[in-house]
Amino acid sequence: MLGDGVPDPPVLAETQVSVAMGGGAQLARLQSDFILTLGKSGSSTLDCDAGRKTLKIIRKIFGGRFAYNFVALPLAIAGYVTPWITGIGMSASSLLVVLNSLRIQRVRD
Repeated sequence: MLGDGVPDPPVLAETQVSVAMGGGAQLARLQSDFILTLGKSGSSTLDCDAGRKTLKIIRKIFGGRFAYNFVALPLAIAGYVTPWITGIGMSASSLLVVLNSLRIQRVRD
């Protein structure tokens, strides 16, 4: 539920996820789970787009980590890869996670 007026607080209190506009009524802001501080209802579409892009980046991060662990762990258990190489691979994988996470900051630009 997205609301900003005086009649919205009862509905905001009963919904699963509620969002109030920053410039809305004080009671609506108190009853909501999230507050959009921009105060414009047109910005909610921008927020949804940013959320979708963020989820796409997070899925790529999880996919990369899963793929690395799916390949590297069995090779290390079988003895085909030495422990120091797997350590370097894990460090490189962690660095890629951090670099991908930094992309989330640029979603709004």
